[in-house]
Amino acid sequence: MSEKKELTRAEIARQRRAQRAAKELAQATKRAVKPAVPVSSRVSAPDPDGTRRRTPRQFNIALGMPDVHLHRPSASRFFTGWRIGSIFIVILLGVALYLSLSLPYFRVPSITLLGNNRLTREEIEGVTGVMGQSIFMVQPDEVETRLRMNFPELLLAQVDVYLPNHVYVTMTEREPVILWQQDEGYTWIDSTGVAFRPRADVPGLVPVKGLVTPPPGSAPLDDPLSPTPYMQQELVDSILLLAPHVPADTTMVFDRAFGLGWTDARGWKAFFGTTAKDMPLKIRVYQSLVDSLVSRGVSPTLINVMYPDAPFYRAATVEEEDQISLNSGQ
Repeated sequence: MSEKKELTRAEIARQRRAQRAAKELAQATKRAVKPAVPVSSRVSAPDPDGTRRRTPRQFNIALGMPDVHLHRPSASRFFTGWRIGSIFIVILLGVALYLSLSLPYFRVPSITLLGNNRLTREEIEGVTGVMGQSIFMVQPDEVETRLRMNFPELLLAQVDVYLPNHVYVTMTEREPVILWQQDEGYTWIDSTGVAFRPRADVPGLVPVKGLVTPPPGSAPLDDPLSPTPYMQQELVDSILLLAPHVPADTTMVFDRAFGLGWTDARGWKAFFGTTAKDMPLKIRVYQSLVDSLVSRGVSPTLINVMYPDAPFYRAATVEEEDQISLNSGQ
């Protein structure tokens, strides 16, 4: 028998490394050929009553690493965290709402007025009702409506709100043109026929004494907050056209039957109707008729030019009315 050759330490180490490598290669080959885990079908079997029952989806992932498994996060843990977050948000919003309504920093100390000429701050602040309120409670549309409904002299009212506590009120007041006197009282009338309360003294107003209440006008359809005019637009235009021709120390009057007119200092009453489009022609006819009567020494008690193509006068000594024609020159 031949003697067994002794191995050196280096050769022994190489053999051990070769054995470990072969063992690891065998394990890796075994894992690679391992059959995949079957995936469950998405379509579930129908229930006995004929309806399909939905089952949660399942996913399996092969990572090629032993003892490593992926688990879907727990639904109960997710919903618990969501509830806690929702409760925290609700509490935070409640605190913010309480502070916004209670802190003096957000309360309106005063309002800034722009455009008011005759309305006073006290009157406006008393109607708006925003003094001392939280800025978050002020509704601009409601304040505008309140102002327009309480002050018909307002042609426009705009309310703007700014943080932390600023309220701006911009307004446009109506300008009076007529001082209407009736039944021991008087009111202002603007160019559209709207009546409103007089305030202080405004020079240049046309005084008119109403023997009766004039026919009302129509409210504009595009502005529901505008008040119904006290008189028609045409009557206002007629007053303004006739006003420069009213004799001094005489007040214009309004009569239901004859319209606008006055009592002349020479002893007669003159009436011109209410139509504005032919008012300049009526004035010329009236002047011509007065000149003719004065030149002939006729003293009328009434001169009516409501219809400029058929004016007439009533003489003081004659019972019937003499018809005057523009073409006859009488």
